[in-house]
Amino acid sequence: MKKFQFILLISGLFILSCNEEPKRKSSLSEPDIISVKISPISSLNTSGTIQVTGLVSTEDETNYSFKIGGVISSILMNEGQFFRKGQLLATLNTTEIAAGVAQSVLGVEKAQRDYARAASLYKDSVFTLEQLQNTKTALDIAKKSKEAVAFNERYAKIYASSDGFVAKKIASEGEVVGGGMPVLLTNSVKQNTSYILKVGVTDLEWAEVKIGQLAKVKLDGYPDRVFQASVLRKLQSADQQIGSFQVELKLNLKGVIPAVGMFGKAEIATDQQQTSIVIPYSSLVEADGKKAFVFTAISNNKVKKIPVNIEKFDNDKVYLTGQLEGANNIVVSNSAYLNEQSIIKIIK
Repeated sequence: MKKFQFILLISGLFILSCNEEPKRKSSLSEPDIISVKISPISSLNTSGTIQVTGLVSTEDETNYSFKIGGVISSILMNEGQFFRKGQLLATLNTTEIAAGVAQSVLGVEKAQRDYARAASLYKDSVFTLEQLQNTKTALDIAKKSKEAVAFNERYAKIYASSDGFVAKKIASEGEVVGGGMPVLLTNSVKQNTSYILKVGVTDLEWAEVKIGQLAKVKLDGYPDRVFQASVLRKLQSADQQIGSFQVELKLNLKGVIPAVGMFGKAEIATDQQQTSIVIPYSSLVEADGKKAFVFTAISNNKVKKIPVNIEKFDNDKVYLTGQLEGANNIVVSNSAYLNEQSIIKIIK
């Protein structure tokens, strides 16, 4: 009996629940309204800049070599090692050279004896004037040959022509090298004032760059520092391998000694004036290199995402190139929370 009453109770509750009105949807399903601020698009006339990248080097790169060929006796410097002007860097084995010097000395002595004998015979009318002149010419040739051998002997040793450091050791001790074959690749430095940044530019950028123009440089090895620089040289021919023109920026490092080959970024100020659109950094979304997007309000409650091209960053400001088609304002707050389906509320 009790079991039957329990079943009737459950059935009644089920019937009552079926007769109730359906509940309203939760307010959570309603779209959010995002409050934003907008600003009119403003333009600013600025000095033109060129963004470039390159590698650190020095003003003077020197390939040291021996004037004559031979067997390398010693190389006294290692890669990365600094040297002073006049310091001995490498030598050749002088056995063969010394033999050549001795031979030239003997040749001069013989020519001197021949000339002295010819002069004596000429006085006795035994030798003709032509024979005397021939022995004198032979003596002069022997002396010049001795001078040449002595000159080559001096260049069997390599001395530093200026302060610098070894960038690359090309040859090794015991190796046979020919005359003029590079042995050491070096970079010269003069009290930390000889460092440059070699950058590549396009045809149009090369035409805009002038000698003496100022630049700001950042080096990857010193990410928190900005170095001042100026345009030192611009090469008159393009690099055939990379297809761009080379410009050299003289660096003012203020005591910093970077590694040769360190990567750097530079911004060169040019004389060209240009008009740029300036927006707050917070307006950008989906920034990737020089590309990004911004939102513009197309009504009181709708937005549209449009692409932009970034020229440069300046603290909390962004400079854009080109025109923003179909836009007369920019969303300057809460851009990160928006998409083109968002409903906005414009606030002041």
